[in-house]
Amino acid sequence: MSFEHPNRNNESMIDVERDIMSRPSERNTTNLDLQRMKMILDIMGHPEQSFRVIHITGTNGKGSTARMAEAICRAYGMRTGLYTSPHLEHVNERIAIDGQQLSDDDFVDAWDQIKDLVAMVDMKMEELDKPKMSFFEVLTAMAIWKFADAPVDVAIVEVGMGGRWDATNVLDADAAIIGPIDMDHMAWLGNTVEQIASEKVGIIKPGCTAVIGRQPHEEAVMPIIEEAAAENHANLVRDGIEAEVVTRIPAVGGQVVTLRTPNGTYAEVPVAKFGEHQAHNALAALCAAEVVIPVNGALDGDLVAEALSTVRIPGRIEQIRTSPTIILDGGHNVNAAESLRAAIEENYDFQQLVGVIAMMGDKQVEEYLGVLEPLLSHVIVAENSWRDRVMPAEDLKTVAERVFGAERVTCVPELPDAIQEAVNMVDADDELGVGYGHGVLICGSFTTAGDARLMLEEKVNPDLKKPKSERVFQAAVEPEPRKEQDEADLDFESDANPDFDINDFGSVGPDLAEDEDTDGSEEDASEVEHADDASSDDVR
Repeated sequence: MSFEHPNRNNESMIDVERDIMSRPSERNTTNLDLQRMKMILDIMGHPEQSFRVIHITGTNGKGSTARMAEAICRAYGMRTGLYTSPHLEHVNERIAIDGQQLSDDDFVDAWDQIKDLVAMVDMKMEELDKPKMSFFEVLTAMAIWKFADAPVDVAIVEVGMGGRWDATNVLDADAAIIGPIDMDHMAWLGNTVEQIASEKVGIIKPGCTAVIGRQPHEEAVMPIIEEAAAENHANLVRDGIEAEVVTRIPAVGGQVVTLRTPNGTYAEVPVAKFGEHQAHNALAALCAAEVVIPVNGALDGDLVAEALSTVRIPGRIEQIRTSPTIILDGGHNVNAAESLRAAIEENYDFQQLVGVIAMMGDKQVEEYLGVLEPLLSHVIVAENSWRDRVMPAEDLKTVAERVFGAERVTCVPELPDAIQEAVNMVDADDELGVGYGHGVLICGSFTTAGDARLMLEEKVNPDLKKPKSERVFQAAVEPEPRKEQDEADLDFESDANPDFDINDFGSVGPDLAEDEDTDGSEEDASEVEHADDASSDDVR
């Protein structure tokens, strides 16, 4: 945050977020050019030239690969900037420096520093009868500004969508990672994997190192990738040729892998994520880190192991609860569903797994559900908070019934109620009550995963994060002296007579004699009569 003007306009985080997010979407096809981004970087003085860049695209695995590469660079003492999307809970998750997302104050201050520059670009675009900067372009400009201001040594940047016309492609990558390319965002990127690949190879820049992950459509996309690398005289590092996952053993909380890169072999590296796809993401991250870390030869194996063993990736096959097990996953396409299913089958032993699914209407919904069908015992369809894009629950129910059959599908539109219904289902069938073998999978969209995470995440009282001296305590109070009491009050308060009887006070309450039986009453009356006679004799 700037020391000169820390939130000088006293703006709230929610107001700034609404201001930025109200801008045009980057999905608007009229925004598919880099003119606005090039213009604002020119006004800024080209801050993107002050740091090295790892640029990451692909249909899946971008966020995981980005976090792994950032962790390795930071373990080596480099100051890092991380830019990812989408966010799960709060927009400032997208920008992090040295592994820490921007605080609300830092985020507000970053906007305060560049908003006048954004206004200049908007004004120029208006003159040209073109759209003003989209919210993703503004966020990208903010990230670049903060990275230069920090300053960072390396920025690890995830593409928003595609590559060639993405706002992040104003950066010239030192290492360009292209993960698996599959069918997604077809309305913007094309209806074939070849067209999509042609967009994604746009991040390969002259003289960079292109790190290429495993490709599910290898025959179709690899010629396109290799041609782009040759045109840009890029050094090509391909998973399975110049680099490989040598061995992989599932382990508690993740897996242990041996990775071979162009610079060496890293044996028995712990990766704190489930799934074969995460081992290959780790390989890509390591190959890219070797490019930007100023070390000759292989990196230090212990530092690499330390980095990869501590990476946490929210919303990617993330177990957030136990008893019952609750897993979140933000994947939303067929390739992501395949990776999710493989990871769960390899690392869990569920006898019952209930799915809570909410998806966007523009996805391959039936194909996604078809991949997960053998995994799920029952499906509860719902809706997430992105009301403009989410598929209505009734429509999703219709599709799900074609895949699972009507008896395995329940429609509960509100996500909190759907999650509760799923938990109730698994609890009802859990005879031991320990949660083993029974679970809930919440998936279908990053928005769905984010909504669920916000509801289910255990949160620490923020006061406990403060030093003891700054915590809020109830004020200490000195007891007031007891008032003087007379002997009668003290005697009454301390009365502990074990022979206390209500009849000691005379005729109070109902006559107890009426409750006795008849025989008892006659005997008592006779005794009273004899007593009266004796009294009379005494008087006489």
